[in-house]
Amino acid sequence: MEDFIGEVLAIFQALSDFVWEFPTNFAWYSELPIIGKLPLVILLLVGTGIYFSLSLRFVQIRYFRSGLKTLIHSRNAKKGISPLASFMLSTAMRVGPGNILGVTGAVSTGGPGALFWMWLSAFFGMATAFVESTLSQIYKNRQGDAYFGGMPTYGRKLLGGVSWIGAALSFLYILYAILCIPAQGFNAVSAMVSVSENVFGLSAGSDSILIWIFFAVLLIIATFSVFGGLARIIRITDVLVPFMAVIYVVAVLAMVLLNLDRLPWFFYAVVTEAFNPEPIFGGALGIALSQGIKRGLMSNEAGQGTLTMPAAVSDANHPCEQGALQAIGVFWTR
Repeated sequence: MEDFIGEVLAIFQALSDFVWEFPTNFAWYSELPIIGKLPLVILLLVGTGIYFSLSLRFVQIRYFRSGLKTLIHSRNAKKGISPLASFMLSTAMRVGPGNILGVTGAVSTGGPGALFWMWLSAFFGMATAFVESTLSQIYKNRQGDAYFGGMPTYGRKLLGGVSWIGAALSFLYILYAILCIPAQGFNAVSAMVSVSENVFGLSAGSDSILIWIFFAVLLIIATFSVFGGLARIIRITDVLVPFMAVIYVVAVLAMVLLNLDRLPWFFYAVVTEAFNPEPIFGGALGIALSQGIKRGLMSNEAGQGTLTMPAAVSDANHPCEQGALQAIGVFWTR
């Protein structure tokens, strides 16, 4: 069974590598200066963000204060869930292993300069998040006292109402979610092992019974949450996300204060290395740029479409209200 799973994942890994590398895996393209290091996916993501930013007159700036007001002055939802609850649900997806590993992965591969490109791509990604979340609100469907929708729903309606388009997009998201389970599960169990080793002094090898106990606990918690429906998931995220956010912010502020004397050097290194990367990290602007944007998508998910589903179930007063909140979510993760 393990060999079979490994073979299946290897196929998807090869497909993923091809998509993320195309067309840099062709010599005629890879020889182009700078742009030859940027896959088509990255060009589309950044290009879309720039297009929406310019066409909507930098909506991520103009609606930022409005989004904060919606976030602060929360209200109860008559149907579906509140905009704040939807924001909490999407934040639970953003802030976590993907956010932390995305940054470390970008720096280890592209150097400190990759952070600059992560920040820049996130700025334009705020406009993309605004648009995709607003579209989710405009084209959401109602079922009883709840809403549902997302990219499969508005993608189908915008592309002529063809049913197979919605089915194809839904299938891709289901496949994506299934393929995320091994990595996310590994990150969660690894974190629990790290806590047990550093806090309680318990060592756990790869074949330790402690690993299986952690796995069983996670499985029970996940089953309890998922099979309770969206309402139970919302109640859990409403409790966990603020707690998680406080720990996250306090940890970051503590690290900043403990290294306050190095802060000027940090920003200097990020900006200078963005345009003149060290050879140890690849020594090419395209590598820093590519890694920054690629890892930025991993951490803030702007343009990925996964956050359109939480945005659709919100009972917002206006579609742009939820769009502004999701734009703030991208800003928050950066």
